[in-house]
Amino acid sequence: MATKEQVVIVVGAGPSGLATAACLTSLSIPNLVLEREDCFASLWKKYSYDRLHLHLAKQFCQLPLKPFPTTYPTYVSRDQFLRYLDDYVSHFNICPLYQRSVESAQYDEAAEAWIVKARNLGSSDPEEMEEYSSKCLVVATGETTDAFIPQLEGLNTYLGEVLHSTRYKNGKSYENKNVLVVGSGNSGMEIAFDLSNYGAKTSIAVRSPLHIMSRGMANMGLVLLKYVSLNAVDSLLLMLSKLWYGGDLSRYGIKRPEEGPFAMKVKYGKYPVIDIGTYQKIKSGEIQVLPAVASLGGNDVVFEDGKSYPFDAIIFATGFKRSTNKWLQGADHLLTDDGLAKPAFPNNWKGTKGLYCAGLARRGLYGAALDAQSIANDIKRALQM
Repeated sequence: MATKEQVVIVVGAGPSGLATAACLTSLSIPNLVLEREDCFASLWKKYSYDRLHLHLAKQFCQLPLKPFPTTYPTYVSRDQFLRYLDDYVSHFNICPLYQRSVESAQYDEAAEAWIVKARNLGSSDPEEMEEYSSKCLVVATGETTDAFIPQLEGLNTYLGEVLHSTRYKNGKSYENKNVLVVGSGNSGMEIAFDLSNYGAKTSIAVRSPLHIMSRGMANMGLVLLKYVSLNAVDSLLLMLSKLWYGGDLSRYGIKRPEEGPFAMKVKYGKYPVIDIGTYQKIKSGEIQVLPAVASLGGNDVVFEDGKSYPFDAIIFATGFKRSTNKWLQGADHLLTDDGLAKPAFPNNWKGTKGLYCAGLARRGLYGAALDAQSIANDIKRALQM
């Protein structure tokens, strides 16, 4: 097996990987992007629901070196974001190798290079492997890598439809059906809203306390963080949220965390819910809030309060797991066992021996853009030494 030499290998062609490739290219640094799917930004192209919009204002979501078109609205839709990414890839002439599943990556001390082995999923030979070497390796596999559905008691005996949020497109086929959304993050809340709009009898299981705020509050908080301490911003946002949504939400089945919204995001990666209309539907009773799921059986779902209800379908908006630790060796200093950045932001992107990570600090597209620029600049300096 011949080894193909590269200067930089970027693993992942999501927004983080594309941003890194663009920044490297702009500095005339040769790079190769390996992507296991058959397209770039597969989460957006293949695994996102129709009504999805960026929850933050566009200035916090654009990738480096190419802003969103001025004609785009403040909150960019899924289709608009995909058009932007198409233009981005074309503009920077990014040409990922698709259907390359990285099976191993380790540093060769003698060669002073990363040895990356990737399986060609598009080959007629399922065992075909390709080997690459590079001075630098960038892990840009994303926070949302492998869809996760918890192994709840009785799940395999449930008779209704079960799907992860990555398989949900819209609520057209769920009209007049009893549908349970498990997971109360932004995806779960927005899918519940969408289902209700299509006439589904919608419930959402809320396991943990959560913060709710409007888009305006979230964007104001991001701006203020540049000038004011995190605790001060959290205090202001909490006050505004209570004024707008009410002080006590427990009568609707929702509890607020003791820690502030940005503190929760920094410490645990738990994003506040950016409300797009779901709260009003909860308040009016159009969406029912239920506690965590305890078990399933037949068509019934049993909840932690002991009550059970029948459902025609369950949509799991339960997030993702990352499999980086299965193929990347020697990254304990940079990544956690769960495949997220171990160093604190904004110093999360750099490891040792030419290892980097982009978009793994739970800072969204804004953080990924900063990572990409920092990585490219650092590699440029290293190559000039």
